[in-house]
Formats: sequence, C-alpha cells, structure tokens
Amino acid sequence: MKRLILAIVCTSLAFSTAAQAGEYTLTIDKKIVDVGGRKGESLTINGQLPGPTLRFKEGEDVTINVINKLDEDTSLHWHGLLLPADMDGVPMFNGFHGIKPGTTFTYQFKIRQSGTYWYHSHSGGQEQEGLYGSIVIDPADKEPVPSDRDYVVVLSDFTTETSDDILANLKSDSGYYNYARRTAGDFFSDMSDKGIGATIKDRLAWGEMRMDPTDLADVTGYTFLVNGKSESANWTGLYKSGERVRLRLINASAMTYFDFAIPGLKLIVVAADGQNVQPVIVDEIRMAIGETYDVIVMPKGDKAYTIFAQSIDRTGYARGTLAPREGMSGPVPPLRPRALLTMNDMGMDSMEGMDHDMSGMDMKGMDHSKMSMDDMHKMHGTKKPEAVEDKKPMGWASGAPSGTKVLSYADLKSLKKQKDTRSEEREIVVRLGGTMERYIWTLNGKKEADATPIELKYGERVKLTFINDTMMAHPMHLHGMFVQLVNGQPAERLPNKHMVSVPPGQSYSVMLTADEAGEWAFHCHLLFHMQSGMMNKVVVARLGAEVTK
Repeated sequence: MKRLILAIVCTSLAFSTAAQAGEYTLTIDKKIVDVGGRKGESLTINGQLPGPTLRFKEGEDVTINVINKLDEDTSLHWHGLLLPADMDGVPMFNGFHGIKPGTTFTYQFKIRQSGTYWYHSHSGGQEQEGLYGSIVIDPADKEPVPSDRDYVVVLSDFTTETSDDILANLKSDSGYYNYARRTAGDFFSDMSDKGIGATIKDRLAWGEMRMDPTDLADVTGYTFLVNGKSESANWTGLYKSGERVRLRLINASAMTYFDFAIPGLKLIVVAADGQNVQPVIVDEIRMAIGETYDVIVMPKGDKAYTIFAQSIDRTGYARGTLAPREGMSGPVPPLRPRALLTMNDMGMDSMEGMDHDMSGMDMKGMDHSKMSMDDMHKMHGTKKPEAVEDKKPMGWASGAPSGTKVLSYADLKSLKKQKDTRSEEREIVVRLGGTMERYIWTLNGKKEADATPIELKYGERVKLTFINDTMMAHPMHLHGMFVQLVNGQPAERLPNKHMVSVPPGQSYSVMLTADEAGEWAFHCHLLFHMQSGMMNKVVVARLGAEVTK
C-alpha cells in the first residue's frame, strides 16, 4: 500500500511540474564548450548550443518563459513569426526593454502560421555568442508535401572571440579578417592572362576606389557547425533507402553566407522562409544569413551522403551526413575556388564616368594585416581546407560547376494564391550603403541612431526597392510581416519572404501589405552590419491609434 501511495504522489508531482502543451521554459546562461577542439565560453539556452528546437502547432497558444542568468540584459526574437509587436523581442521597440539579469520574461502569443523558423537574441552580439535555436511549426492540417523523416539542419559560425572584440577589430581595421588579398603572384598571373595594360588598369581602379575584390566576408576564422557539431563530429541523420526526407535548413550564422548541397542528391525546395512554394528541383542553394529553406531529398541504397555547406569566402565548411546507419561517412568534396568580385558587381563595366564621391559605397583601405590564410588557420588551430585548384571564378554569384542548377529567387512561386494582389500605392527606395574605412553601415545614408522611422499606414500596399551601393550582399530582414518578391511570377503567385538577399551592386523590389500594427525592426542580418548602423524602424499605425514608443 505504501508503495502504491508513493507512486500516486510521484505521478501527481510529475504532472504538476510538467509544461503544458505549447509552453516552454528557456534559461539563458554561460558555459564552457568544446567545438571541434576549440574551447571557449559560450552563451547557451538550457545548457545547449544551439538552443532546443521549439515545436508548435498552427493555431495553438504559446507561452515561453525566458530566465536570464547572465549579468547583462538579454532578449529573444522569434524570427519570421507573426505575433503582437510587444512580443517580438527587440529591445527599445514597442515598450520592450530587454530581460534584466536575474529576471524572467514571459512571451505569449498565438501561432498563426506553419513552417520552419528560428529564434535568436536581439541584444548586442549575443547571437554570435550562442543565443539561437530552431522553431518548427506543424500545420493545422497536413503538410502539402509529405515526408517519411523530418530533420532540422541549423548552420552556424562559431568563434571563441567575443562579439565585442570582433566589432572592435573591424572598427579599427575593416580588413582585419581578410586573409585572402591579392598577391604579387596574382598580379603576374593576371598579367599573363589579360596583358599588362589591362592588369594595371584593373589594379588602379580598385586602388582608386579603395576597395578589395577579395572582400566576400567581413569575418573569418570560424568553425562552421551543423546542429552545433563541427565537421569532425559529423552530425548524422538516418534514412531508409527510398524514403522522402525533409531537411529544414536554417542559416543561423552571424556573418556567413553558405552554398549548400548534398552531392549525389537533388534538392526539392518546398518552402522558403517557412512559406510553402511550388516544388523546385535544384542542385545547390546559396543561403543568406537568416534564411530558411525546406527541401525534400530521396537518398537510395546503402550509402552515406554528405551534407555540405561551404562558406562563400571558401575558408571552411559545415558538414553532416545522411546515412542508413550511425558511424557512416560520405566523401567530403573539396572547397571550390574563392571568387573575385568585379566592377560588374558594382554595376560598372569600367571606371569611366564614375563619380568620385564614394560616400555610399563599400570602401576598404588596401593596407591591412599581412597575415596569410595559412597563418590564420594555425592561429585558430584548424586545418586549412583543400580547394579545387582551378582558375578563380569572377563575380559574386559565380563559382558553381557548369550544369549545376543553383536556386534563384525567380524560381520561387507561392503554393497558395496571394490574398492581396493590388499594385503599390507608393514606392519606398532603400539604399544600402556603408563606409568601410570606419566600418559604418547605413540605410539611405544614415545610421539607425540618425534615421527617421519609415511610417506606413495600416493596410497600405507599398513597394520597397533595395538599391545596393556596396560590394557586399546584404540579407535584409523585416520583422512582423512577410513581403512578396517581385520575381517575375504572376501577382497571385509571388512568393512570401521575410529575408531578402540583395547582391552587390544590384537592385531588388518587394511588395508589402502593412497589415501588422506596431514598431518593427528592419535591418541587415549580417550581425556586425546591423550593430554598425544598418537598421531602421518601420512603424505601422492604425488610424487614430498610437504606437508605444
């Protein structure tokens, strides 16, 4: 009898302390981690890097208790979720002032969508230091494209440097991490290919603009991770031959674009930024920071397939495996050559007629650290990845082998018809600029601190046109709402996105229906660009209503 009573009491206590459906408690703290042999202090969520996957169902009410055990303020932003503005989690927006040390903040909202999303800190550089995790929202009905297995694949960049130190290094020398500058050997190689006149003209053009054609990434020296595991740890997802496997790809890095592929498998893209699209078959996806893509793959046979995401600057890769059994490993392809940017990436064929006022452009001094790529890898204790010794590809978007189908925004087509197909009432131009000499990044020539918020009337239809005046791509993110890519599809089939990657020197337009009241952050998702000014506030106000300042 005593045993029975004890069992009843224990069962009762278990039920009283268990979280309710749709309820999570997340504790933010610090922890020493060892990632691929690199040890350092990381921020963690429930002791994990990355944080736990939060799984919701469309239509349910969610409660998330966030406990801050740090000695500084923190926050969590629910990237891509539609929710009340005061639950968005951005400090100094909508009356939210962050989560103070030793306190708990409770987020409560209803799930109004389905798909793959993620969450991260919006306080300082905490996202770089480990505060991020994935979100999977199951649809109220069934998935339009079913699968036999379902895996989250979180790509990220890990470093033992603090975010404050990284930003300070960039401020002191914007080329601090650029270990791949052109050498005298490159000069003679180019002279052999192009002739001395063309080579000298090219070098003078870059020197006059104080720009660097090797500048594909501001920060290097990362260890790249799949679900928190380095390439040597080899995260593995199991499959049975012939199964349809859904991979929920999330680029949760702070500063890294990835070229994602699984050699030997086609990727069937079925969702972008959590929103269902008509299936598109590709070989590779260039993933901007903050983007998510759902892909279906169909591995066959008794073999291992390598999940391979190489950084755009080719300094390393994230790697995992799909296999029928644990312990298997597929071949790891060599890194492709690092591309060189060209004048075409600035929308120019030559320097002729160019305005010498470069204030809006991505300017970089040429006299930087003399550290080599080999030195950099020795410093971080990492192996220099092998690369294919082919001729360097030219241009930001190039580099995939001939015949490779790389996903383009033009390929995306909404699975469901858009509710709002109106033409724009007005166009808002957003110029993406920066001064690399001081590492300042701007929207329409102003840092966030100096900018006037973009004001929208509730329900109005606007076109946002991004004009990238720099030689870096910028992944632009609008909180609280989806935009529709103006990608050549019919108005009723324009795809929804909340992340828009704008290539260097190019323009891109999106449509927006301002149907979510509140103050919404609008920024580049390159973390240190945002921290250096590339952010503004979008205010959507109902007629006669005030938005909390």
